[in-house]
Amino acid sequence: MAALAAALLLHAPLRAQEAAKPVPTQASRGANNVTQAAVAQGVLNCAARINQVSSFVGYTAQAGALLMIPPAQPDQRLVPLALEVPAENGPAYVSATFAPNQANGCGAAYDAVVYWPQKCEAVASRQFAGLKRVGVLKTSITVLDGGEATKVFLMPAGSGCVSIKKEVVL
Repeated sequence: MAALAAALLLHAPLRAQEAAKPVPTQASRGANNVTQAAVAQGVLNCAARINQVSSFVGYTAQAGALLMIPPAQPDQRLVPLALEVPAENGPAYVSATFAPNQANGCGAAYDAVVYWPQKCEAVASRQFAGLKRVGVLKTSITVLDGGEATKVFLMPAGSGCVSIKKEVVL
Protein backbone atom coordinates (compact mmCIF):
# COMPACT_ATOMS: atom_id res chain seq x y z
CA MET A 1 0.00 0.00 0.00
CA ALA A 2 2.79 2.44 0.87
CA ALA A 3 4.57 1.67 -2.39
CA LEU A 4 1.35 2.30 -4.33
CA ALA A 5 0.81 5.61 -2.55
CA ALA A 6 4.40 6.65 -3.25
CA ALA A 7 4.03 5.72 -6.91
CA LEU A 8 0.88 7.81 -7.33
CA LEU A 9 2.35 10.63 -5.33
CA LEU A 10 5.36 10.80 -7.57
CA HIS A 11 4.53 9.89 -11.12
CA ALA A 12 0.96 10.49 -12.20
CA PRO A 13 -0.39 13.97 -12.89
CA LEU A 14 -3.80 14.85 -11.48
CA ARG A 15 -6.34 16.51 -13.74
CA ALA A 16 -9.44 18.27 -12.47
CA GLN A 17 -11.77 16.41 -14.79
CA GLU A 18 -10.53 12.96 -13.74
CA ALA A 19 -12.24 12.42 -10.41
CA ALA A 20 -13.85 15.49 -8.89
CA LYS A 21 -17.26 13.99 -8.25
CA PRO A 22 -19.78 15.86 -6.10
CA VAL A 23 -19.68 15.17 -2.37
CA PRO A 24 -23.11 16.43 -1.26
CA THR A 25 -23.00 15.53 2.44
CA GLN A 26 -20.50 14.51 5.05
CA ALA A 27 -22.09 11.07 5.15
CA SER A 28 -21.40 10.40 1.47
CA ARG A 29 -20.09 6.91 1.02
CA GLY A 30 -17.22 7.95 -1.28
CA ALA A 31 -16.03 10.80 0.92
CA ASN A 32 -12.90 10.14 2.97
CA ASN A 33 -12.47 11.39 6.55
CA VAL A 34 -10.66 14.57 5.46
CA THR A 35 -13.54 15.49 3.15
CA GLN A 36 -16.12 14.67 5.79
CA ALA A 37 -14.31 16.90 8.30
CA ALA A 38 -14.17 19.77 5.79
CA VAL A 39 -17.89 19.47 4.99
CA ALA A 40 -18.77 19.32 8.70
CA GLN A 41 -16.95 22.65 9.13
CA GLY A 42 -18.76 24.34 6.25
CA VAL A 43 -16.42 23.74 3.30
CA LEU A 44 -18.84 22.69 0.56
CA ASN A 45 -17.58 24.32 -2.66
CA CYS A 46 -14.28 22.43 -2.49
CA ALA A 47 -15.48 19.16 -0.94
CA ALA A 48 -15.20 17.16 -4.16
CA ARG A 49 -11.74 18.57 -4.94
CA ILE A 50 -10.53 17.88 -1.37
CA ASN A 51 -11.72 14.29 -1.72
CA GLN A 52 -10.10 13.94 -5.16
CA VAL A 53 -6.70 15.36 -4.21
CA SER A 54 -6.40 13.79 -0.74
CA SER A 55 -7.32 10.37 -2.14
CA PHE A 56 -4.94 10.79 -5.10
CA VAL A 57 -1.93 11.61 -2.91
CA GLY A 58 -2.46 8.57 -0.70
CA TYR A 59 -4.71 9.58 2.19
CA THR A 60 -5.84 6.41 4.00
CA ALA A 61 -6.59 5.48 7.60
CA GLN A 62 -2.80 5.16 8.10
CA ALA A 63 -2.20 8.81 7.13
CA GLY A 64 -2.43 11.88 9.33
CA ALA A 65 -4.23 15.06 8.30
CA LEU A 66 -4.61 18.65 9.46
CA LEU A 67 -7.19 20.95 7.86
CA MET A 68 -6.80 24.67 8.46
CA ILE A 69 -10.39 25.88 8.23
CA PRO A 70 -10.83 29.67 8.06
CA PRO A 71 -12.72 31.05 11.09
CA ALA A 72 -15.19 32.98 8.91
CA GLN A 73 -16.78 32.12 5.55
CA PRO A 74 -14.95 28.79 5.22
CA ASP A 75 -16.77 28.03 1.98
CA GLN A 76 -15.42 31.20 0.33
CA ARG A 77 -11.76 31.16 1.43
CA LEU A 78 -8.58 29.19 0.85
CA VAL A 79 -8.45 25.90 2.75
CA PRO A 80 -4.96 24.50 3.42
CA LEU A 81 -4.43 20.81 4.18
CA ALA A 82 -1.32 19.08 5.55
CA LEU A 83 -0.91 15.30 5.28
CA GLU A 84 1.58 12.77 6.58
CA VAL A 85 1.39 9.85 4.16
CA PRO A 86 3.13 6.50 4.76
CA ALA A 87 5.72 5.83 2.05
CA GLU A 88 8.43 3.27 1.40
CA ASN A 89 11.36 5.35 2.73
CA GLY A 90 9.52 6.90 5.67
CA PRO A 91 6.64 9.34 5.78
CA ALA A 92 5.92 11.74 2.94
CA TYR A 93 4.60 15.23 3.61
CA VAL A 94 1.88 16.65 1.38
CA SER A 95 0.68 20.23 1.53
CA ALA A 96 -2.43 21.08 -0.50
CA THR A 97 -4.42 24.28 -0.85
CA PHE A 98 -7.97 24.53 -2.15
CA ALA A 99 -9.46 27.73 -3.59
CA PRO A 100 -13.23 28.01 -4.15
CA ASN A 101 -14.87 29.96 -6.97
CA GLN A 102 -12.22 29.28 -9.61
CA ALA A 103 -12.75 28.62 -13.32
CA ASN A 104 -12.79 24.86 -12.63
CA GLY A 105 -15.09 25.20 -9.61
CA CYS A 106 -12.45 24.72 -6.95
CA GLY A 107 -8.79 25.26 -7.73
CA ALA A 108 -6.16 23.16 -6.02
CA ALA A 109 -2.40 22.85 -5.84
CA TYR A 110 -0.23 20.51 -3.81
CA ASP A 111 3.39 19.83 -2.91
CA ALA A 112 4.44 16.26 -2.10
CA VAL A 113 7.74 15.99 -0.22
CA VAL A 114 9.59 12.65 -0.03
CA TYR A 115 13.06 11.74 1.29
CA TRP A 116 15.09 9.24 -0.75
CA PRO A 117 18.25 7.56 0.61
CA GLN A 118 19.87 7.79 -2.87
CA LYS A 119 21.65 10.73 -4.48
CA CYS A 120 19.47 13.08 -6.51
CA GLU A 121 20.90 11.87 -9.85
CA ALA A 122 19.75 8.33 -9.04
CA VAL A 123 16.33 9.57 -7.91
CA ALA A 124 15.93 11.56 -11.14
CA SER A 125 16.80 8.58 -13.33
CA ARG A 126 14.88 5.93 -11.35
CA GLN A 127 11.86 7.64 -9.83
CA PHE A 128 11.32 10.38 -12.40
CA ALA A 129 12.75 8.86 -15.57
CA GLY A 130 9.91 10.20 -17.71
CA LEU A 131 10.47 13.82 -16.71
CA LYS A 132 12.75 16.24 -18.55
CA ARG A 133 15.57 18.01 -16.72
CA VAL A 134 15.24 21.72 -17.28
CA GLY A 135 18.11 22.98 -15.15
CA VAL A 136 18.87 24.16 -11.64
CA LEU A 137 16.69 26.52 -9.61
CA LYS A 138 19.74 28.49 -8.41
CA THR A 139 22.75 26.43 -7.28
CA SER A 140 21.70 23.05 -5.89
CA ILE A 141 18.06 22.23 -6.61
CA THR A 142 17.45 20.36 -9.88
CA VAL A 143 14.20 21.10 -11.71
CA LEU A 144 12.36 18.37 -13.64
CA ASP A 145 9.47 19.19 -15.96
CA GLY A 146 6.34 17.03 -15.87
CA GLY A 147 4.25 19.28 -18.10
CA GLU A 148 2.43 22.57 -17.84
CA ALA A 149 1.14 21.97 -14.31
CA THR A 150 3.73 19.61 -12.76
CA LYS A 151 7.31 20.26 -11.69
CA VAL A 152 9.61 18.19 -9.50
CA PHE A 153 12.44 19.73 -7.50
CA LEU A 154 15.31 17.53 -6.29
CA MET A 155 17.28 18.86 -3.35
CA PRO A 156 20.39 17.20 -1.88
CA ALA A 157 19.87 16.22 1.78
CA GLY A 158 22.86 14.66 3.53
CA SER A 159 23.66 11.43 1.72
CA GLY A 160 20.19 11.34 0.14
CA CYS A 161 17.74 13.52 -1.74
CA VAL A 162 14.43 15.24 -1.06
CA SER A 163 11.94 15.39 -3.92
CA ILE A 164 9.24 18.02 -3.99
CA LYS A 165 6.51 17.40 -6.54
CA LYS A 166 4.51 20.58 -7.16
CA GLU A 167 1.29 20.31 -9.12
CA VAL A 168 -1.58 22.61 -9.96
CA VAL A 169 -4.79 20.66 -10.59
CA LEU A 170 -6.05 21.83 -13.98
